[in-house]
Amino acid sequence: MQLYIGNKNYSSWSLRAWLLMTHAGIPFQEVKLRLDTEDDSDFKRRLAAVTPAGRVPVLVDDDGFAVWESLAIAETLAERHPEKRLWPAAPRARARARSLCAEMHAGFAALRSHCGMNLEASLPEIGRRVLAGQPDVARDLARIERMWETELGEHGGPFLFGEFGIVDAFYAPVCTRLRTYALPVSPAAQAYADRVLALPAMQRWIAEALAEHDFVDFDEPYRRRP
Repeated sequence: MQLYIGNKNYSSWSLRAWLLMTHAGIPFQEVKLRLDTEDDSDFKRRLAAVTPAGRVPVLVDDDGFAVWESLAIAETLAERHPEKRLWPAAPRARARARSLCAEMHAGFAALRSHCGMNLEASLPEIGRRVLAGQPDVARDLARIERMWETELGEHGGPFLFGEFGIVDAFYAPVCTRLRTYALPVSPAAQAYADRVLALPAMQRWIAEALAEHDFVDFDEPYRRRP
């Protein structure tokens, strides 16, 4: 299989699929495209050959069949690799994990909009400014904190439903935002984020993101090109 992704420094949706597959040991060929919004860009042209959605990530079979959107990719991987136990085994836990993933997929727009994933940057002052001036961001963060604390308390950790799975991959970009913007959360929530960031697969993604040295202007609303 091929997994089409964007810049590792910025592409939070790409991270979800890549981290899940890498941590689970599901083999794939990485196809990284430089993020671009222009219709005639190489990014748009190459994606148009595999998906009508025009966005990453995209998972492509050997025969060219494509699955796009990270939630659909995760479900497809869980079906194909039941031995990896990407969803919790218990039906209620599995349903709750799906609910959390759907909430991340469709929600937390304020946090994602005002605190975009940016692994290379350190923006604590921006984090303070956003929390002070954007109450929707503070509400998003409080909801995530409560959610993490509830599931960690219910299932005992170290990850949200015990072992690392789809739901943890979906919240991995939030863990990076806590670090980039120095966003304050409870000790339990911060410890969980630290465990996600310490995963070998996550460390590999971060190292490769830092090695890109690629400044993408539209993903850098708080900084100017040096």
